[in-house]
Amino acid sequence: MGTPHAPDTVAEVEKLLGDTGYVSDESLATVVFLALTMQRPLLLEGEPGTGKTALAEAVAQALDLPLIRLQCYEGIDATQALYDWDFPRQILHLRALEAAGGADVQEAEKSLYDERFLLARPVLQALRESPAVLLVDEVDRADDEFEAFLLEVLSTYQVSIPEIGTVRASTPPIVVLTSNRTRELHDALKRRCLYHWIDHPGLEREVEILRSRTPEVSDRLARQVATVVQSLRGDDLLKPPGVAETLDWARALQALGSTELDLASASATLGALVKYREDGDRVRQALDRLMAV
Repeated sequence: MGTPHAPDTVAEVEKLLGDTGYVSDESLATVVFLALTMQRPLLLEGEPGTGKTALAEAVAQALDLPLIRLQCYEGIDATQALYDWDFPRQILHLRALEAAGGADVQEAEKSLYDERFLLARPVLQALRESPAVLLVDEVDRADDEFEAFLLEVLSTYQVSIPEIGTVRASTPPIVVLTSNRTRELHDALKRRCLYHWIDHPGLEREVEILRSRTPEVSDRLARQVATVVQSLRGDDLLKPPGVAETLDWARALQALGSTELDLASASATLGALVKYREDGDRVRQALDRLMAV
């Protein structure tokens, strides 16, 4: 049985995402539909800025569910993902017991590991509060051990806390994992998930995204911005701009009062589009050619 919030068709998924401002194609809407219906985690890979994180946010908004985000980083371990104990409050509790005349040692120790002192981290929070959308962002930045931990949790949707017991999700959360593919993920984790590669959009879809996410930007400016960005992705840049940078650039130009792209405004706002000095120098030298496309 699917989640209580699962749409009935792929077309409904596409419409729900579109209502949030997220422009998807049929293949992406299909894999989202399958993930919701089959209650399987969804692994999204692609270049930075192609809309992987934004998709999880759109799914949460479309289904009116809380979004719980776990940002991965080098060295993250299960403690950061699961739970911790509120040490300062535990110390205050012990002092309060002492001030009240104390309790026997065993009872005092037992009382330290009460639910009220438990700090739920994202994975535990998602299991306890589901239905929810759990976003495991940039999982490729974590190590093998953390992948193994995730695989165990995603296989059973439960975790064991020695002091409290097993916490099991009554309804499995909708899980979206993202990866920029800075390293290959293990096959075991991939097999647990449905998989989709999100590529940079083509020109017409990028224009549609701009019109959807930045309605304040003129149609002419949106098309000019998308056309230039499409050309830039074919150049030899250290970091080709993603959709996120396209949106930022369009908003920056609009903030300056531009209704169409010109050399001066394009050059002045490049900091919203490219984030390396070498890329900025290369793009400035090629602006005439790019704007003539």
